[in-house]
Amino acid sequence: MPAVVQTLQSLSDLVGREIAATEWFSVTQDHIQQFAEVIDDRQWIHVDREQAERESPYGTTIAHGFLTLSLLTRFMKEAIQIRGVRMGVNCGFNRVRFPSAVRAGSKIRGHFTLRSLKEVPGGLEAVFDVKVENDGSHKPSCVAEWVLRYYS
Repeated sequence: MPAVVQTLQSLSDLVGREIAATEWFSVTQDHIQQFAEVIDDRQWIHVDREQAERESPYGTTIAHGFLTLSLLTRFMKEAIQIRGVRMGVNCGFNRVRFPSAVRAGSKIRGHFTLRSLKEVPGGLEAVFDVKVENDGSHKPSCVAEWVLRYYS
C-alpha cells in the first residue's frame, strides 16, 4: 500500500525520511529475456543459463543493470501516491551504482527516501535516494539518486 500524500506541498513533511519499502518482486528469466530483446543486449550472462552456470561467477544468469533500474518506476508507484499531481516527469539520475547482481529468480524491492525538495515553475522537484534490496544478498542491487518533477 503506497504512502498517500494529500497535496504536492505536503511532500515537504517527508524530506529526510524513508517513505516506504515496497513489496518483493521476483525477477524471472522471462523478464530478463524480454528486456534483452527490447534493448538488443543478448549477452550470454543474461540469456544463456547453461553457459552462465558453467562460466559466470554468479552461477546463473543475471538481470541487466538497466532492467533493475527500470523497475524503479514500478516500485515508486507502490511506494507513494501524491494527490493533485497533474503530471510527473522523470528528470534522470544524479548517480547510479549496481553493487550486487540480481540473479534470475531473485526477489527485489525498493526503498525510497526523499532527499530534497525545491520549487520549480509550476511544481516541485524531488530528489529521492533509492535502494534496491535483494532478498539473497547483504549488498543492495542498485543505489541511486533519482530526480523527479511534479506539476499540479
